[in-house]
Formats: sequence, structure tokens, C-alpha cells
Amino acid sequence: MRAGRTLALVVPLALSACALAPQPSRDDVVKEALPNVRAPAQWAAPGAGAGSVADDWLATFREPQLDALVIEAVAYNADLRIAAARVDAAAAYLAGAESPLWPQVNAVARGGGKMSGDSSGLRGIGLFAAWELDLWGRVRSLVRSTELQYEATGLDAEYARQSIAALVAKAWILAIEARLQKAQAEATLRAAEDLASLARDRLRVGSGDEYAVATAQASVEALRDTVKSLDLAYANALRALEMLVGRYPASSVAVAAGLPAWPGEIPSGLPSELLERRPDVVAAERRVAAAFYRTEEAKAARLPRITLVGNVTSLDSTLFVLQERNNPVMSFGAGLVQPLFLGGLLQAQVDVRTAEQQAAIAEYGKLGIRVFGEVEGALAAGTTAREREQILVRAVRENERALELSNIKFRVGTIDLSSVQQQQIAVYNARISLLRVQSDRLVQRVNLHLALGGSFEPASPPATKTSDASSLRR
Repeated sequence: MRAGRTLALVVPLALSACALAPQPSRDDVVKEALPNVRAPAQWAAPGAGAGSVADDWLATFREPQLDALVIEAVAYNADLRIAAARVDAAAAYLAGAESPLWPQVNAVARGGGKMSGDSSGLRGIGLFAAWELDLWGRVRSLVRSTELQYEATGLDAEYARQSIAALVAKAWILAIEARLQKAQAEATLRAAEDLASLARDRLRVGSGDEYAVATAQASVEALRDTVKSLDLAYANALRALEMLVGRYPASSVAVAAGLPAWPGEIPSGLPSELLERRPDVVAAERRVAAAFYRTEEAKAARLPRITLVGNVTSLDSTLFVLQERNNPVMSFGAGLVQPLFLGGLLQAQVDVRTAEQQAAIAEYGKLGIRVFGEVEGALAAGTTAREREQILVRAVRENERALELSNIKFRVGTIDLSSVQQQQIAVYNARISLLRVQSDRLVQRVNLHLALGGSFEPASPPATKTSDASSLRR
């Protein structure tokens, strides 16, 4: 009867338990985190293509070798394995946080006669159950906070995958650039050796001088040093690429003989969409919500806790007769704990959680400013690289024409060898500058894809709508 009266009082309270407060909306978070930012209707920097941001950007380079390297990096990169382990740990934390929502049941057993530990001769078994009625949402706030943290960790892992794909693509482009720089230096070295040979021939027949031979040979040695330096740079670029994909850095990975063709214009979407699309920004938003629910948990900790308890025991003794001889013995009840005075501890916990929530909002704002800057910077850098490429293409063409004319003049004796050497160096520098700009334009294209939040993989087919947490769990 007593247990029935207890349940009759407690169950209505449990049924009327308050619902969790809704988490802050994205608009509210953006308004508080970025109070001085007004996203424009279009990107400020030139170069943004029309249309929504698309996935599968890696395929636009049309390089199967690069595709294979990215797949290898996703499988073996150490940073991604760390990110995956963090997701697993977050899932385990979530499972642990959900456990207080269920009754906690423990079994206790003991045995022995006169020689038992306390010489009581008691023996028996008991089942003890307790269940906290989460009337004020303390436990549910903790669970929701952990769930949001789990979602944020999964989004961080997704952004890490996108970042690794971008790093591999950029390392691959830079390795090709290093290879082409080395090839340019070797071609210039061969041309300088031809000039040095010609200078020695002219000296032998009496139409040259030793100064011309010495300066020609000095130019050859300087270019040989440049080739050696670029050979090391090429090997280091290959090692960097190998480490990204999880291989031993033996500088043996193969890269293409030339830079990929320009993929064309990229749809850049709208600035207002960026904060909703990038996984790292969405992860920061989840952390703001998680901090909000941690604050709600701290507030609920100041309110009473009501716990249902029940147990079933069966005991006997070899030394004395127990007063209660009916076995098993069952009991049910409820307990209430109301914090009265803890020296300000509970309010301090609320203040700490509130400050952490403000810090999470500030972190979101910091990241929001940065991602806008990354897009604008990549657009501006890409546009500048395109314009510089057009200028340098003309510069290379004119320098090559000037070298051709200087060779003719040298052979007919109207200019000396040093003028030809200077023009050779001018052609080499112009070609290297053009190569660097072409490579940088492709690198900025990759940076733009990453900044816009487009995935390197094809878009997944639409799935049945589920909660964010359940869709992350596998």
C-alpha cells in the first residue's frame, strides 16, 4: 500500500516533467556572434561564378592519378584516423550520458558461514534499483549537450576529410610545379652549355677571348647549382605528398608531367549560405548549442532531485534468527534531495557554464569572420593569378623573341656573349614566373573549393530525414 501511494504521487509528477528549452536558432547565434557583419548579396571579390556550390570538385581536374591519391589519403592519413577515433570516443560519451535516463539496477550477493568476513554468518542475495525522475530536465540537458558535442565531432571529422583532400590536391600541384621548374632549369643549363662551347670554339679560332669563356662557364656552374637545388625541392615535394597519403617518404610517388588544364568557372553560391554549408562552421554552431544545454543542466542542478528506489532481498544467517523470516523481502519508495547551502557552488557552476556559452559564441564569430575572409581571399588571389598569367604569357613570348634575335646578333658579331647570357636568364625567369602563377592559380582554385564547403566527393543521394546524431552514428 505504501509503495502504491508513493507511485500515485510520483507518476503524475513524472508525466508533467518540463520539456527542454529549444536551443538557440542559427539566426540568433549569427546575430550575437557577428553583430558587426552584414553578409552582402554577392561576393565582394571578382571571380565568383553563378550558381550553387557543387560537390565532387575533385573530378573537375580530370586527373585519375590525383583521384587515386586522395582515396589513399582518406584511407591511411594519420590525422583522419585520429579524427575517426575522436568520433568513436564522442559516441561512447553519448552512450554513457544516456544511461541515467534508465533505471540503475545492481545485484549484491554474499555467502559464508562462521568464517565469513564479519563473522555474522549472513548470506543471501539482493537486487537494488534506483531511477532518478528527470523532472527539471537536468539529465536530458546533459544528454542533449553530449549529443550535440558528438555531432560537432562528426562534422569536424568531415571537414578534416575535405581538408586532407585539398592538401593532397595542392601538394600534387606543387610537386608538378617543382618537376617543371627543374625541367626549365635543365633546359636553360643545356642552352648555357652550348653558349660556353661556342665561346671556347671562338677562342680557339681567334675570334673570341678568355673573358667570354670565363663568364659563360660561370653561368653554366650557377645553373648547375640551381638544378641541384630544384632537384632537392622536387624530391621534398614528393615526400610531402607521400606523407599526406600515409606512405613512407621515399620521394618515389609518380606525378603528372604537366599541370592539369584549367577546370573552368566555379559556382560560388551566396555569402549568406556559407555559414550553413561549411562543416566546421556548423560544428561550431553545435558547440554553442551544447554549451547552452550545459548551462541548462547547471541551472537544473539547483532544483530538487526525486529518485524512485526499490529492492528485493533474501537473507539468512547461520548464527542467529533474523527478525523478518519472509524471504524474499521487497520494498519500494522514493527519495528527495534538495540542495540548501553549498557555499555558492551551484551558482558558480551556472556562472562557469554561462561564460563557456559566451566563449562558444565568440569562437563561432571568430570562425565566421575567418571563413568569409578565406572565400574572398581565394577569389581575389585566383583573379589576380589569372590576370598575371595573361601578362606573363606575353612576357615569355617577347623574351623568347628577344633571345632569338640576340643569338642572331651574337653570331654575326654585333653584340657580345654577355648580352645573350642576360637574355637567357631573362627567358628563364619569365618562364619560371609564369609556371608559378599557373600553379598558384590552381592552388587557389582548390582553396576556394575548400573555403566554400563543397565536398570533394559526389553528392550523396537524399536519405530519409533523421536526427543529426542518428545520421552520424554508424
